[in-house]
Amino acid sequence: MASKKPIQCLVGGALRRATNMATLAHTTAPSPHSSQHLIDLEYQRSAHNYHPVPVVFSQAKGSSIWDPEGKRYIDFLSAYSAVNQGHSHPKIMKAMVEQAEKLTLSSRAFYNDRFPVFAERLTSMFGYDMVLPMNTGAEGVETALKLTRKWGYLKKGIPRDEAIIVSCCGCFHGRTLAVISMSCDNEATRGFGPLLPGHLKVDFGDSAALEKLFKEKGDRIAGFLFEPIQGEAGVVIPPDGYLKSVRDLCSKYNILMIADEIQSGLARSGRVLACDWENVRPDVVILGKALGGGMLPVSAVLADKDVMLCIQPGEHGSTFGGNPLASAVAIASLDVIRDEKLAERSAKLGEELREQLLKIQKQFPDLIKEVRGRGLFNAVELNSKALFPATAYDVCLKLKERGILAKPTHESIIRLTPPLSISSDELKEGSKALQDVLELDLPKIKKEKKPATASSHTASNVCDRCGRNPCDSF
Repeated sequence: MASKKPIQCLVGGALRRATNMATLAHTTAPSPHSSQHLIDLEYQRSAHNYHPVPVVFSQAKGSSIWDPEGKRYIDFLSAYSAVNQGHSHPKIMKAMVEQAEKLTLSSRAFYNDRFPVFAERLTSMFGYDMVLPMNTGAEGVETALKLTRKWGYLKKGIPRDEAIIVSCCGCFHGRTLAVISMSCDNEATRGFGPLLPGHLKVDFGDSAALEKLFKEKGDRIAGFLFEPIQGEAGVVIPPDGYLKSVRDLCSKYNILMIADEIQSGLARSGRVLACDWENVRPDVVILGKALGGGMLPVSAVLADKDVMLCIQPGEHGSTFGGNPLASAVAIASLDVIRDEKLAERSAKLGEELREQLLKIQKQFPDLIKEVRGRGLFNAVELNSKALFPATAYDVCLKLKERGILAKPTHESIIRLTPPLSISSDELKEGSKALQDVLELDLPKIKKEKKPATASSHTASNVCDRCGRNPCDSF
């Protein structure tokens, strides 16, 4: 019996240790519904084509977001301006649910009873003859490019396969092959060649360079595609008079003026369209994002008959484009923008936000290089040297810890584009959080972060196309 006791003690101890370890593992392993588990699961099972700020959206209303643990955040990105009307807007939600109970999809092989109403509402609101419906913004851009090329051959008489589209350095119009063929973003282009021919670049805001290009190659140029305010480049505002100059030059050289208003439009900039700041009417307008009210992907290309009817049946389309569910949602989304005067609201609140940000800039003049924006389409550009070795992403991580959700672009620019339904008090909360991050958190980050980490992507910022660093042009 004496010889068995140590063995029993040994076995009993091993069992207790195993039980304790199992209990510890059970208590420390993330819940299947926890933020960390969901982040890990996405990392394991989803392509790594995004680098998100580590917060999980579980519920949203207006400008507020809640994660699975119940923590509330204020949204200062608006899904890249796709939820201008605010998250889960009741009128848009009601339209979606009611339509979903009746009919969701017909395809364009048949008519449905919602798309014609949507087409009439959209064309009347913006003053164009016709609309070509699509789903995503990138599809809208692709549609505009095809339409412009076809117009160039049929109406302008450009020789076959020689049509040129001019776009701007620093532009962002999506991730499709045609679009990245005009991109200055190395991450979007490297490893995806050969890129499509027929694209030329010009500096954004430089009307003299644009005219020079039009003079040299105007007989082959079908269209000039541009963002009235460059979003991904860092909310870059063109010089006063630039949009009017573009309109005059396009008219003079018989070139289609194509405005990508996917992000800048639908009240984001303090006008219904950003082109409205100079009362300019493009030949082609591309809409998306907030057209779906944050509920569904909806995009559209607007043009007059002379342009739009260049595309005939069978030459372009989309199974889901113009579907009744998206049409009903888009009608409600447009109604909310109009009825709640979101353009006017954006203009007013944008002035309040920039006033707050400029006060912070005075407090940190060496750190904040520029505050810029129109309406609630804003950016804070930080001085790269003063920020080093930290990045704008580091700042956004600290903003997240303080309950504010923003996203950087490039290494030193923070976009601030909250829902247009945001309150003045919530804007102040966001500004205060940024001030606290710069004052309290950033010095610690700079001390703790290794310089090599911050500088690892510096070389890749130099554009393969033009040899310049896009950030240097701001």
